[in-house]
Amino acid sequence: MRISRKKRPDKPLIPHYQLNDRIRVPEVRVIGDNNENLGVMTLEQALHLAEEKEMDLVEINPTVTPPVCKIVDFSHFKYQKEKEARKQKVQTHETETKGVRLSVRIGEHDLEIRVEQSEKFLDRGDKVKVEIILKGRENTKPQLAFEVLKKYLALIKEKMEIRTEQEPTKQGNKVTAIIAKK
Repeated sequence: MRISRKKRPDKPLIPHYQLNDRIRVPEVRVIGDNNENLGVMTLEQALHLAEEKEMDLVEINPTVTPPVCKIVDFSHFKYQKEKEARKQKVQTHETETKGVRLSVRIGEHDLEIRVEQSEKFLDRGDKVKVEIILKGRENTKPQLAFEVLKKYLALIKEKMEIRTEQEPTKQGNKVTAIIAKK
């Protein structure tokens, strides 16, 4: 079986709208081309009204009773909706959780490097999961890991305001905490 490596497009930017003869309800609430409410009328009357203005009747909200239809130039309407969707897509930023690993025996300079890296992640809007893996005899003294984590958090708090989304906790042989920018 052949596996396609092409990235499949996401769902379309705008929903599918029914227009003119594809609308399948007897009565519709009509909104005019200047956003004035023309009231509830039969589908034939609404189509006739749209034809007089040389425009299209587009079903805007099919879920209500009676469905809401608008008299517009469909190509212009579709272009505006796509433009809004593109603008909205550009403004969204998906937050990721980035991981930073520390050690109980981490040096000062290494800790500063991890703080700088975390600062970059937080400035970008991501969350940071700080993780200390305890090995061998370190498992018997988790308080050392909590001290390193406190020191790390203090260094970050000096540079920026942060909030802890998950307090430092020990889970198995790991001590973890999740932080984000305020």
